[in-house]
Amino acid sequence: MNNHIRAPFALLVLASLLGPAGSSPAHAAESPDGLPRAWVDGTGPGWRALGEADFTNVNCHPDTWAWKDGIITCTGQPVGVIRTWQTFTNLELVVQWRHLRSGGNSGVFLWATQEALTDLKPGQLPPGGIEVQILDHGYAEQYEQQTGKKPDWFTTNGDVFPVGKSRMVPFPPAAPNSQRSFPRKNLSKGVGEWNHYYVRAINGEVRLWVNGEEVSGGTRCEPASGFLCLESEGAPIEFKELRIRQLP
Repeated sequence: MNNHIRAPFALLVLASLLGPAGSSPAHAAESPDGLPRAWVDGTGPGWRALGEADFTNVNCHPDTWAWKDGIITCTGQPVGVIRTWQTFTNLELVVQWRHLRSGGNSGVFLWATQEALTDLKPGQLPPGGIEVQILDHGYAEQYEQQTGKKPDWFTTNGDVFPVGKSRMVPFPPAAPNSQRSFPRKNLSKGVGEWNHYYVRAINGEVRLWVNGEEVSGGTRCEPASGFLCLESEGAPIEFKELRIRQLP
């Protein structure tokens, strides 16, 4: 058992009720194995919504991102990011997302520095930050069809990894190159279905919950402060219920 990832359920419930690490009240839901999940919904003291006014374009086109009726739509073209105006250090983040095309690729960047975002051209992604990946299952299927091999260096259920010059010690299980933290359970839903991510990033440590269960993360992240980015990477995707809480 991985002590980094498998936090005892009692602690998750206590966190959701008392908020020792900033967690809000959680909704209990039944998992496929019949055990209740801790579901952080991003409401409660200190939480706030992130809207269009909280972001600025870095290297996408003006029509790449659209905000309407609580839904954030990204065309996926060109590859690039938008970032928050504000930098963050310790935080909790909730976001729901769904891919609109099989094989879609996207992600949330944590702690992207100004250096990593400066002079990015359309078609480029920041060479720095910690990425919480958002990848549709069709991506793995297409990879296998094209290469004749099953993917062993990525998954489609919530990898967490450092980008470019950034550093992170991944929680196991890890990719063969020891860079990515692979999820310990496969919980992501497929194209067209909404998924729920809860991210907790504190003192250089990142933990990811997918659809109510903690699955992946890492520690000793460098940098451990910076901008939050949403990623456009070639295919249409929608986000909603983007909420954040800053922590001490």
